[in-house]
Amino acid sequence: MPDVPPDAARRHAQLLTEIREHDYRYYVLDDPVIDDGAYDGLYRELVELERGHPELAIPESPTQRVGAEPRSPFKMVKHAAPMLSLDNTYNQGELQEFVRRVQAGLPAQAKPRFCVEPKLDGSSIEVVYREGRMVEGSTRGDGVTGEEITVNLRTIRSLPATIAEHRPLTLRAEVVIYRRDLERINVERSEAGAAPFANPRNAAAGSLRMLDPRVVAKRPLRAVVWQVVEGPELAPTHSESLARLRELGLPTHRLERVCDDVAEVFSAIADIQEKRKDFAYEIDGAVVKVDNFAHQEILGATAKFPRWAIAYKFGAERAATRVLDIVVGVGRTGALTPVASLDPVELAGTTVSRASLHNAAIVEHLDVRVGDLVSIEKAGEIIPQVVSVDTSARSGKEPSFVMPVTCPVCRTPVERSAEEVVVRCPNPLCPAVVRGSIFHFSRRFAMDIDHLGEALIEQLVDRGMLRDVADLYDLNAEELQKLDRMGTKSAQNVIASIQSSRARTFDRLVTGLGIPQIGQVAARQLAERAGSLEALLEWKSEDIDEELSAISGFGPKMIESVKSFLLEPAHRELLTKLRELRVSVPTRAPHTAEHGPAAGKSFCVTGVLARPREQIHAEIRAAGGQIHDKVRKDTTYLVTGEKVGKSKLDAAKKLGVRLLDEAELAKLLQGG
Repeated sequence: MPDVPPDAARRHAQLLTEIREHDYRYYVLDDPVIDDGAYDGLYRELVELERGHPELAIPESPTQRVGAEPRSPFKMVKHAAPMLSLDNTYNQGELQEFVRRVQAGLPAQAKPRFCVEPKLDGSSIEVVYREGRMVEGSTRGDGVTGEEITVNLRTIRSLPATIAEHRPLTLRAEVVIYRRDLERINVERSEAGAAPFANPRNAAAGSLRMLDPRVVAKRPLRAVVWQVVEGPELAPTHSESLARLRELGLPTHRLERVCDDVAEVFSAIADIQEKRKDFAYEIDGAVVKVDNFAHQEILGATAKFPRWAIAYKFGAERAATRVLDIVVGVGRTGALTPVASLDPVELAGTTVSRASLHNAAIVEHLDVRVGDLVSIEKAGEIIPQVVSVDTSARSGKEPSFVMPVTCPVCRTPVERSAEEVVVRCPNPLCPAVVRGSIFHFSRRFAMDIDHLGEALIEQLVDRGMLRDVADLYDLNAEELQKLDRMGTKSAQNVIASIQSSRARTFDRLVTGLGIPQIGQVAARQLAERAGSLEALLEWKSEDIDEELSAISGFGPKMIESVKSFLLEPAHRELLTKLRELRVSVPTRAPHTAEHGPAAGKSFCVTGVLARPREQIHAEIRAAGGQIHDKVRKDTTYLVTGEKVGKSKLDAAKKLGVRLLDEAELAKLLQGG
């Protein structure tokens, strides 16, 4: 840098070193040695120095972590080696069997040692260093390829942009958000009218896939490296490689423990489980790995799992607390749902003050009463629910809960059909029904209207500005600016997002209408059959049965639900308003290949997936396969992600439907 004065260059290098060290102590060790003011002073000095000498602003400078301009959707990159899932177990017997298989798979003279470490509950990534510089980062994706997110990863201050190791190095890591940071984020989101994140994992995964790195930079993401994929010459064992990574300034959990036998493995797992609540981040179990890299190589992997590692999953975390009240909420379908208002308690990384009681039958079965001491857990580690009641802790004065006979919101007498346990408010104009319908309509999988959070919808409905989803398209920025915490720019963003949703395809509109029994796949089938909103409104009542019966997979209940919706005068009036407002564009039927590795096969896709479900559906169709919304007799495969519902798994087992994970699906679609 010939144009930079030597003193400026030296001071710049010194500031880079100091700030990196402070970042390491704060974001990795959680042990800062200077206060925020002193750190900010160093950072401002660096900014001013680079402003005066722009050539000093190298990509590795801390100032470049604030994020670049928004970019186009992510490209896909292939991983150095497949990011396999881990086989898992919940009991000691299966863990002992894993140890036995390891010993049987190694030479007789080999004595395997095991490394036990916490299983972080975040978003997995791959990070590539070349010549000491971070050159690429990607999400897990389908395990073979992932989305390239290098720019976003550069915003994570715990992940160094440069390291003192010039050999090729490819690492696996987990991106997490600390519990305390999530609480702060959720307060900010609630104040802005946005829905809070359900848990740290969702917050981390969602942040990594944002297209604007400047927004990512504002999220308190941290990376924790847990595996060396390329570069095992750093050390002969996994535990030693983690120690070497720490010497290079890379963040690790620092909690690995090497064990000589299964008794020590059990002890290490118990220690992790006991200290689980003390960790700053969420974990959902422990990982047991064969420590020696040479032994890992001998053991190899199946198509799904490495044979040298297993996850010991902890059961859902539970907490005891007191029921302060039982309130009844009303959803978009009019269903009345009792919810327990609780004495706030920490559970799985968040403060829980409410838990679902589902319906009157569940309340009656559990006999939950105000004042009871109850045990709660998170269903699928997301939704808090009451699982048991300690009746021995009662005083005898706790009154039994009785479901209301009128809607708690609009006072309309409630109804309950003989076929359902759910009690419903039949009033389509009930404010709670309207709020729920509009929120569902705005969701990403439906009309995808940004900036329209539940708090804002509540204000709009309560002030009479919204009576149905069609009223969204009559709003203007001037009206919105009169609302609480709504500035000019925010109002403009809301209106722009609403107006852009007019261009969503008709199937997204059908999904957003929330017709009972009709999910995303069925909504697309219905939209493809009708073609457009205009064509759907032209269906005569006598033709509806014939049109719907022609749709593959539409059974009697689905047909009756759609028919009732289309013939209901209030719904027909709504559809007519949406047509006049020119909301949605025609849906073109996707091309399903006549030939291909999936020809003659049908698929149902469920669970939390690494890639957008629409993308997976498109790949299946391109390979000749058909898509089902539910598991049916003619379903060939159930493709499963994480958090799969028990009902679909039970249906698959009953009907003999084979299960595939994403990696197996990818192989099948490629002709494997």
